Amino acid sequence: MSGRVRVRGGRSRPPGGAASARAPRPSRRSGVPWFLLAPALVVLGALLVYPVYQLGLISLLDYTQAQVSGGEPITFRGLGNYSELFGDTRFWDVLLATVLFAAACVASTLAVGCALAVLLTRVRALPRLALMTAALGAWATPAVTGSTVWLFLFDPDFGPVNRVLGLGDFSWTYGRYSAFLLVLLEVVWCSFPFVMVTVYAGIRAVPAEVLEAAALDGASQWRIWRSVLAPMLRPVLVVVTIQSVIWDFKVFTQIYVMTGGGGIAGQNLVLNVYAYQQAFASSQYGLGSAIGVVMLLILLAVTLGYLRLLRRQGEEAW
Repeated sequence: MSGRVRVRGGRSRPPGGAASARAPRPSRRSGVPWFLLAPALVVLGALLVYPVYQLGLISLLDYTQAQVSGGEPITFRGLGNYSELFGDTRFWDVLLATVLFAAACVASTLAVGCALAVLLTRVRALPRLALMTAALGAWATPAVTGSTVWLFLFDPDFGPVNRVLGLGDFSWTYGRYSAFLLVLLEVVWCSFPFVMVTVYAGIRAVPAEVLEAAALDGASQWRIWRSVLAPMLRPVLVVVTIQSVIWDFKVFTQIYVMTGGGGIAGQNLVLNVYAYQQAFASSQYGLGSAIGVVMLLILLAVTLGYLRLLRRQGEEAW
């Protein structure tokens, strides 16, 4: 049968009707989308572009407390701050610790969030509501408050965790790795709700027939997640992964509060705390800004590299 319909006058039209036949094609050169985005772009420019410009500018200057108070003129150092930074072995140690700590936080947050998202699809309405309420309460807790509460829970003298585990007066913040572990637990606790809720919403959007077919074929829960859900949820997982990388790489409050500013002799320093110490404790604002620029470039490289890898695999992240 022909795909066209005869109308009065001997002419034919497609089955969709005259409206579909005369539907205008969007022009790629139209400036309407950019016009609609202009207000948001102006706000983003004011909130993001200008501060980044100032950060980069200060990183090129000899800008200390003497220049801030007007006692000495501001001089241009060029890449002097970066040369000093890259020539300091302490910076490379802190950078390595930051990368490893952020990677552990991201992996743990994604594992806990995805596991609880799957659990939400398996429990009844009342337990699901209780779990989501508790998780959102942890997410809404301020970082300073949450860090203080976790310090009390693991306190060697009054904390209940040591008593339950029989650790006596073991101090979690004294050792380097135990302190990092304690901070990691607090970061995961306050970060997994975002992953859980986002992934849960993505799972709910997956057709139930797909999951039923996989179950009828004898696939285990792990196989369903790895072979069915994960590929279909890839755009969602991209968002939560990138957000987790950005948040965990620039952790400041938890480290600063729970380790007393970076731990004993700076053994628990991360880049954000290290930049704070250089800029405000040592009044080397140019050097602290250089650390901030390095962090920004690292996060941009990680994000763009991850998106490029996904596009090479034929998956559109956005």
